[in-house]
Amino acid sequence: LNEKDAAYIYKIRNFVRYSEITSRGLLMFAGWIPPVWLLGTALLGVSKIVENMELGHNVMHGQFDWLSDPHLNGANYDWDTIATGDDWKYTHNYIHHTYTNIVGKDHDVGYGLLRVSESQAWEPRFLFNIPLAIQLMLFFEWYVGIQRLHLEDVLVYKTKTWREVWHEARDVRKKIKLQVVKDYVFFPLIAGPNALPVFAGNVVANIIRSVWASAVIFNGHFTEDAENFEADDTANETKAEWYLRQIRGSSNFSGTAWLHILSGNLSHQIEHHLFPDMPANRYAEAAPKVKALCAEYGIHYNEASFTQQFASVWIRLAKCSLPNAEDLSEQLRFAKAAIQQTARQKIGQWFKK
Repeated sequence: LNEKDAAYIYKIRNFVRYSEITSRGLLMFAGWIPPVWLLGTALLGVSKIVENMELGHNVMHGQFDWLSDPHLNGANYDWDTIATGDDWKYTHNYIHHTYTNIVGKDHDVGYGLLRVSESQAWEPRFLFNIPLAIQLMLFFEWYVGIQRLHLEDVLVYKTKTWREVWHEARDVRKKIKLQVVKDYVFFPLIAGPNALPVFAGNVVANIIRSVWASAVIFNGHFTEDAENFEADDTANETKAEWYLRQIRGSSNFSGTAWLHILSGNLSHQIEHHLFPDMPANRYAEAAPKVKALCAEYGIHYNEASFTQQFASVWIRLAKCSLPNAEDLSEQLRFAKAAIQQTARQKIGQWFKK
């Protein structure tokens, strides 16, 4: 690591700062002019994307702790999104990077909302895999923000109460309040007569960021060739097998330099999972060496264009929306038992009369 890496991250930070100032200025002072509103909104969306993907995500991995800059220290940094820095470091840095693609352990396997692996037990709600995935993309910032709370345990499985969620969500509520007030109250308020264009621009910019971030993450782990794993199969995993799982469970996509920046260099998802604390701007250098090692040992190196990977995500989601034979048989057995139980209750009530 050297001055080149330091210069890179400072350049990224400066881009985030100046693009946010410029975009918010455009919306506040000329947001009522449609072309200016479009430009300001798009630039704010890009600013938020780069802040989350290339700056915040990588800094919170500790990639730039060696600079001894408190503003770029993984322990201190909190980003411009609903998720708290501490929650993200737990659900992502620890859970996801430790238990990558292990069904039942890595909550990123479907986010409690989608079925992305046949190892996940099929439920009737997964028939709506595609519309649920679209919803997840549109509101990805919010889903990631509340990920640690596991709301599916309240809404679907009934193993948790809303009281428990409320107690666990103290820090989440504070961060939500901060973000909502900043984007949807403070900036529109100081814009005066341009309050509505500013409010609308902030809404759209946040959606742009959510859709893009989710697309990048889907491409990293939901592609057809990305493997999922059973907890039992990884119980006695060696360190070497852990590295192998990172490769088999991740997907790369190719593109331009700006595509790599906008994706936070998660276009090199395989390298990121092998070396999460390596400065992300170095992944492009590491990738050919990793690819060569995979070829030498006959390990599949999952790589394609962004559009090819993204298309394969939706094919996988469509396939996983339907039950396999075993799941269908189990669902029919449950339905039969429920019908029989209902019939017995009705007959019992009839005889009591």
